Amino acid sequence: MNRSIQIQLSFMMFLQFFIWGAWFVTLGTFLGSNMSASGSQIGQAFSTQSWGAIIAPFIIGLIADRFFNAEKILGILHLIGAGLMYLMSQSSDFGVFYPYVLGYMIAYMPTLALVNSVSFNQMKDPAKEFSYIRVFGTIGWIVAGLSISYLFKWDAPDMISSGMLKNTFLLAGGASAMLGVLSFFLPATPPKVDKDQKITVSDILGLDALKLLSDRNFLVFFISSILICIPLAFYYANANPFLVNLGMENPTGKMTIGQMSEVGFMLLLPIFFKKYGFKNTILVGMLAWALRYVLFAFGDAGSLSFMLLLGIALHGICYDFFFVSGQIYTNAKAGSHIKSAAQGLITLATYGVGMLIGFWIAGKIVEINPNDWKTIWMYPAGFAAVILVLFLFTFKEEKIEYQE
Repeated sequence: MNRSIQIQLSFMMFLQFFIWGAWFVTLGTFLGSNMSASGSQIGQAFSTQSWGAIIAPFIIGLIADRFFNAEKILGILHLIGAGLMYLMSQSSDFGVFYPYVLGYMIAYMPTLALVNSVSFNQMKDPAKEFSYIRVFGTIGWIVAGLSISYLFKWDAPDMISSGMLKNTFLLAGGASAMLGVLSFFLPATPPKVDKDQKITVSDILGLDALKLLSDRNFLVFFISSILICIPLAFYYANANPFLVNLGMENPTGKMTIGQMSEVGFMLLLPIFFKKYGFKNTILVGMLAWALRYVLFAFGDAGSLSFMLLLGIALHGICYDFFFVSGQIYTNAKAGSHIKSAAQGLITLATYGVGMLIGFWIAGKIVEINPNDWKTIWMYPAGFAAVILVLFLFTFKEEKIEYQE
């Protein structure tokens, strides 16, 4: 890959995740503070991510892989997203806001696969080259959070009360418009499938991989992956409103510690995985989830603020040690013939079904216990602990080689 293309792809990844980080982190705070949304409504807004994840395979499988270049669809979807972001920024009522955020996530979630397709199409050795491109996405998310807290200060109490958080949608929309235009100048990535070739719903959703569920270990892992997304949803929907409610300064910027730790623990993952095996790696990830919520339950913005920061920093272990090692495990179990189908099935199960359930439960728990954050956080802590114990006693260790 030449330097010019590498820069293009890196900037594409930077904008792709800058867009997401610029508005999604503070969404719960915005809805609660500026729209007086209930816990259930906030959960409903976040669940649009799951609906987008469920619908995305159809957009990719029926359109992107068959009729048009990936970079062109990427551009169109981001331009649509920019318009929807503007409409979201102008909404003052949840009933008006919700259709826009739903439409946006249906447009945005397919772009996660499209940026990967555009990148892989330019690589001779994706296993070695992709990480150097993908890391710019994490950097983009971090820059978005730091900008909101330290440059614009939109998450300061007086700025929130004056409605300035709506500017996060304009910031994301501007970046989306920029990526939309730039996408048309990215390297050509033609359709992978002949448009006349027959394609089924089973192909799109990766249902061929369901045969893996006959393996007891994989079934335990599959169910655990869905269930662990329930406590994960609590973090996405409630962490920023929680930190704002406690009075923590620059909460959005401090939450980027989670993405920073993600990069660090990604480097430690292969060492831990090779030394202690897949089962222990997964268990450490689950333990980190439970510990994170206990730290949130008992931390505060004063003398115990270190507990909150540690809870945020555990994001790297939570994500890398469970999801990334889970992807490696799925890859190893599936084999080359259904590798893509298996990864698609896991993604649909976790970001689709699991988080859809999680956001609904999180919304209900917040509604039942308004501002009782200790009680709210103990629910996902306990749930993660139960999943850990069930996995510990039902999954039998097996030798899995770490493959980058």
